[in-house]
Amino acid sequence: MAEEKKLTKFAVQNGSVDICEVIKSYIPFLNVRRLSEKATLPKRMFPHSAAYDLFSARDVMVPARGKAKIATDLSIDLPPGTYGRVAARSSLSWHHSIDVGGGVVDLDKNPVFVILFNHSDVEFEVKVGDNIAQLVIELHAIPEIVELFVCVCYAVVMFIVQLSFSEADLERVLWVQLN
Repeated sequence: MAEEKKLTKFAVQNGSVDICEVIKSYIPFLNVRRLSEKATLPKRMFPHSAAYDLFSARDVMVPARGKAKIATDLSIDLPPGTYGRVAARSSLSWHHSIDVGGGVVDLDKNPVFVILFNHSDVEFEVKVGDNIAQLVIELHAIPEIVELFVCVCYAVVMFIVQLSFSEADLERVLWVQLN
């Protein structure tokens, strides 16, 4: 294991990065819990697929020009520093005009639902076990928020402007600066 990490570090330092290997060493497991017998574990269609397929745990009818909330009956424990993005399946979009409402799976381990939008004039039937969406695991950062105050900028501008501009010029400068 230590030798493998040294090789990965060496590869990164020398510019020959196999990003799949780096990610595998960073993200070891996707812990998933089935909340019912009807839940299907996420699966990758092919070994190099970027996303995991998500499956319906209920029979649901998505009305024409309507939407439905589909249960997967899964609780997913994502690795730290990641989130899950729920994405549409291109085949459902192309063949049935079904789209996925943007969804984010956070680290809170709540049950995962998929919102399907039916853009066609025909009802769309979802059965238990149907592949309804994809889950893409993405790295992310959560930066600390720093609030900026306009009054600080205004005070600095006032000080500088008082040296060489009239009040009318100052108003024009601030209007351009703030708009």
